Parts: sequence; structure tokens; C-alpha cells
Amino acid sequence: MPKVNGIQVLEQMKADKVLMNIPVVVLTSSRESKDLDRCIELGVSAYMVKPVTFIDFVEATRNVGRYWALVHKPVNNPTLLEHA
Repeated sequence: MPKVNGIQVLEQMKADKVLMNIPVVVLTSSRESKDLDRCIELGVSAYMVKPVTFIDFVEATRNVGRYWALVHKPVNNPTLLEHA
């Protein structure tokens, strides 16, 4: 398998219909604004520059998890169900 960097992996994920909606937390040593900009364009859920404390990393992943749980919460609206 050829070597690829994290942004290339992210591009491949976002191009794949099965993988495109998986939340991604980027943990990087890059302080380049072009890398941050590209990750934002690709829809990352969080972008963290090393060094990162374990507590900060856990908090970021929990926040992403909470967000996705809210976004994908089932709708309990009888009106919507009537039109389905």
C-alpha cells in the first residue's frame, strides 16, 4: 500500500459513501493554516494541534459524540410519521 498522509486518508474517506459520515477528530503536529483550511473543507469534526493533553483529547471526542448523538436522535413527531 502506498504511503499517504492524514489529509489524503481524510479525502479518501469523504469520497467514500460508506465512510463519508464518520466523525473525524484530527490530531496533528501541523500548524500550517493550509492544513487546517483543508480539513475544515473536508468536514472534520475537530482539529487538535499537538501537544494535546489526554483530558483535552477526551473532552473533544466526547463533544463530537454528544453532537452526533443529538444530530442523529430519532424524531418523535407524529405529523412527520403520518406523511411517511
